[in-house]
Amino acid sequence: MRIGVIGYSGDVDTSPMDSLFGLCENLGEEIAKRGHVLVNGGRDGVMEAVSRGATKFGGTVVGILPKSDAGNGYLTVAVDTGMDFSMRSILMMYNVDVVISIGGKVGTGLELFAAYAQSKPVILLRGTGGWTDRIASVLLEGKYIDDRKLVEIKSVWSVEEALETVEALETKR
Repeated sequence: MRIGVIGYSGDVDTSPMDSLFGLCENLGEEIAKRGHVLVNGGRDGVMEAVSRGATKFGGTVVGILPKSDAGNGYLTVAVDTGMDFSMRSILMMYNVDVVISIGGKVGTGLELFAAYAQSKPVILLRGTGGWTDRIASVLLEGKYIDDRKLVEIKSVWSVEEALETVEALETKR
């Protein structure tokens, strides 16, 4: 599967990334070990940490980049979209099968809504802060963004549970 990972951008040595780096790197490792393709925004923060983890285990990492951005050093494929951050985020949702969200600010919020609008399953890796935890508190019936009920949003609390959820979705395809 093509797994999109979204979340905080920014320097991996500063808060909140300094406390999430290991979790993100582990997620990338597990995605690669299980033979999935990692797709992300290709830059810093969560994107860099998961990319680094996936690369350690020979995984394929696709970075969907905003215009004129070289991306992080762990990308297998860097796609320069020529678009701004918002438009590139929407484009990314057309190129994934499922999304895992870790923390995040406004860009992550946009990506969550774009994934839902495209009926892409979303997995919230809870306890990571930002939009990932915030959106969980307003979901209808604990699993939908709106009454159209396009796709369930799942809450998980560990990398292992996130990958188990991905694999359960894969068997339903």
